[in-house]
Amino acid sequence: MTETQNSIGNIYISHRAIATIAYQATLESYGVVGLAAKNLAEGISQVLVKDPMLGVDVSFDKGKLNIDLHIIVEYGVRIKSVSSSVADNVRYKVEKSIGLPVNSVNIHVRGLRISDPD
Repeated sequence: MTETQNSIGNIYISHRAIATIAYQATLESYGVVGLAAKNLAEGISQVLVKDPMLGVDVSFDKGKLNIDLHIIVEYGVRIKSVSSSVADNVRYKVEKSIGLPVNSVNIHVRGLRISDPD
């Protein structure tokens, strides 16, 4: 959880809130089919409970916000372009929503999926 102070009091922002913003921004990006589990345990738990933090890992390192995303990309698009677009979109949405600077957005492409098998 991160904390910011203003003249009225303190503002606490949880990892879950930041992860939800990043999750939605990722799904809005072109070429992203979905997000993937970070590990086997998360994959099994996702079957049981739908979690908006799937594939998103948020960490604070000495006051700096780092976001890791595990995505599935649509087959046929340029992976580098999609990754760059997702990183820029997530950085913009998170900074605009919570007002904290994002240090890094790391994209991990977990797989490719064919959307329309015509």
